[in-house]
Amino acid sequence: MEAAMPDQSFLARVRRKLPELHPAERRLGELVCDFPGELASYSASELAALAGVSNATVTRFVRRLGYKSYEDARRDARDEASSGSRLYLQHAGQADMADPESYLDSDIRNLRDTIGDVSRDDIDRLAEALLAARKVWCVGYRASNSLATYLQWQLLQAIDDAVPVPGGGQTMGEHVARMTERDVVVLFGLRRRIAGFDELLAAIAATGAEIALITDEGVAANRGAGWHFRCATRSSGPLFSHVSVMALINLITNRTIELAADSGRQRLQSIENYNDLLREL
Repeated sequence: MEAAMPDQSFLARVRRKLPELHPAERRLGELVCDFPGELASYSASELAALAGVSNATVTRFVRRLGYKSYEDARRDARDEASSGSRLYLQHAGQADMADPESYLDSDIRNLRDTIGDVSRDDIDRLAEALLAARKVWCVGYRASNSLATYLQWQLLQAIDDAVPVPGGGQTMGEHVARMTERDVVVLFGLRRRIAGFDELLAAIAATGAEIALITDEGVAANRGAGWHFRCATRSSGPLFSHVSVMALINLITNRTIELAADSGRQRLQSIENYNDLLREL
């Protein structure tokens, strides 16, 4: 057996070895590269049948990658799948991804699974905290960055000081250093998260700021955060669905405006007056 390559991910091992494999092993390797979720989900016999190779070929294949057994290889594949790689969402022979009905069905399930677990009390407590905060920080990286910006934009209808971070060229240290116990931080942690996400969460918690955590369903419930909303992000295609996240944002921001009462209505009226004056819309 060849030496293990602990510094390489499962897929990196496969891609590195692919040119050296025998034809049957290469066919299996190409299937795994295209649909790595198959190895994470299937037994050795099931994977062999899917690739049209023998069980012995599967055994030789994983050993060439530096693993002692198929289960060791599958464990690495599962670890990578849990990281949120889009590659692991694709499966050979899956339903037609061009069918809008499949997306509709999965998004409806996501909405039900997400909003169905949200309590009125949690939304009200968060809305009240947002309205009382010295500053509201909307924090997100990668896909979460756009969602954090959207939340901030909607909150401006009722809140004076809400900011989306980090911006271009900024580090989070510049912002965490200014957070206080009078602030609320809405932290988005949708997969795939940045490598230092847990450290960022701990640093924010150390400031004393209240934290509302918004993640995908793959994150274990965080009892340390003031709020933790876990959004279903399953999809019929290779990309994660954020429909349920947008629905949650819609729920939070509308309730915040409602609880702002007269001040919220006056702010909305002022915004509309300036829209008319500036002729921007």
